[in-house]
Amino acid sequence: MLHPCLRCGACCAHFRVAFHWSEAESLLGGAVPAELTAKRDPHRLAMRGTESKPVRCVALQGEVGVQARCGIYAQRPSVCREVAPSWESGEASAQCDKARLAHGLPLLTPQDWIDPSGVGAPPLPQSA
Repeated sequence: MLHPCLRCGACCAHFRVAFHWSEAESLLGGAVPAELTAKRDPHRLAMRGTESKPVRCVALQGEVGVQARCGIYAQRPSVCREVAPSWESGEASAQCDKARLAHGLPLLTPQDWIDPSGVGAPPLPQSA
């Protein structure tokens, strides 16, 4: 059973990913790999590849809409952790919907979480 986000990647190729510099400072507990970031202003960094068009985060692996994943998933910035996939927790996500539409992908539906593979597989566990 494949999580719908692993067939997508649209958010990683649509939005600027900017966050406080401390998230990439290992001495302060930051986990985001600093070498994958660029300074945005005195207080924020951005993931490389998200500062200009066409947007594509340097950590995105694979093809948007086919098979995609974050190469630093466990170390991703807080802003990435905050983007919820539509209907994963029972409600639509404006950010998810906007990114998917920008890439010509259909919006996720509640059905994508009941049977994400489309072959009668058991539902994915719901987020807490």
